[in-house]
Amino acid sequence: MFENLTNKFEEIFSSLKKAPSLDENQVDEGLRSIRQALLEADVSLTVAKEFIDKVKPKVLGQEIIRSTSPGQMVVKIVYDELVNLLGESNAEINLNAVPPVTIMLVGLQGSGKTTTTAKLAKFLENNKKKKIMMVSLDVYRPAAQEQLKTLGEQNNILTLPIIQGQLPADICSRALSAAKLNGADIILFDTAGRTQIDLQMMSEIKEIEKTIKPSEVILVADSLTGQVAAEVAKEFKNTVNVSGIILTRADGDGRGGAALSMKFVSQVPIKFLGIGEKIENFEVFHPDRIANRILGMGDIVSLVEKASQDLGEENIKKAEENLKKGKFSMEDYLTQLRQMKKMGGIEGLMSFMPGVSKIKSQMDKAGIDEKIITHNEAIILSMTKKERENPKIINGSRRKRIANGSGTDVATINKLLKQFKMTSEMMKKMSKGNLKGIEDKGIPPELFNQLK
Repeated sequence: MFENLTNKFEEIFSSLKKAPSLDENQVDEGLRSIRQALLEADVSLTVAKEFIDKVKPKVLGQEIIRSTSPGQMVVKIVYDELVNLLGESNAEINLNAVPPVTIMLVGLQGSGKTTTTAKLAKFLENNKKKKIMMVSLDVYRPAAQEQLKTLGEQNNILTLPIIQGQLPADICSRALSAAKLNGADIILFDTAGRTQIDLQMMSEIKEIEKTIKPSEVILVADSLTGQVAAEVAKEFKNTVNVSGIILTRADGDGRGGAALSMKFVSQVPIKFLGIGEKIENFEVFHPDRIANRILGMGDIVSLVEKASQDLGEENIKKAEENLKKGKFSMEDYLTQLRQMKKMGGIEGLMSFMPGVSKIKSQMDKAGIDEKIITHNEAIILSMTKKERENPKIINGSRRKRIANGSGTDVATINKLLKQFKMTSEMMKKMSKGNLKGIEDKGIPPELFNQLK
């Protein structure tokens, strides 16, 4: 997400940072470039204009023009205004009501509402330790209710049984009674969507809102629709008491216009991002962290949180123990590669790194892509247990055998062994607290070695 915008901002700020001082013409040129970058990212004209109007007087202040580091000061001002635009702080989901707490999900058909209902349910179960009941009110789209039921079964989430022919109002009443009997803390209502906003749709969700009295009405919007998503948010807000937004397909949106326009247009916070198809591909929306990503500063806090969630405490503890001992085998290297895959591969990790466009450029020049992880995994799996424990014994004949077994060649085996040696040495230095010579500490060891 925001890839195009990040690249543009990094270019703009790179030239501003090089200037020993800034005059009004340079500032105007920089702001014009920022405005153009926002518009190219599918941010609405109104939002882009408002943003520049807020940034400009601060950037033209005398303390900026005379500053010893004017470029850095401009970055700070743009960052602060981005955070304001995105919502200042993350907005917690409101669960402050007598159980069962009711939450209603609304949105257009095709926005990913049903999948998002299951993702939100799993998030609340894992992070808030609540028992969830999911309810489908979509009696119009073929197999919509069955889809939610299947997601519930696959992920062990309680789902209200389907009674064919029952109307949404009756389903709501049945769900409230069933939740009390089952001891559910929260009920998530997946409402019906349409291909476009119409009077019947709005009338129905108004009635549902009156019946279930939700603590939250969350709009699910497809980030790929850009400005359209922002206008949809405005329409829903005018009809029902929308209290938050979940943006889906955020991982496929290289522009990020929807996220930047949503809060401004709808005046309600973005609460979560859907970032993939799997049920765990769901994250809390932190405006300050997103602003960091947009400006190419990275988001190490989210990366650490993601690692803790994806890798598990046991794996992290084991890695820490091995690191303290200065022990690093080919098995550990294989574990690292698999952990990278689990966390979204090279592309997924890069999105959290500072200077992401520079790293990607280095990777492109070096010919590094997602296949490297798969190839290296195949090579290590073609080694014997002894070879993994002690790669020094891998001589010429062994290299040929491993190459044949992994479907690669001896040159690729040599490259992997060189990468492993460098990673092993780096790990030993880290175990002794000596990071001297590790120039790119922000890059995972595997990638750092391949960029050398």
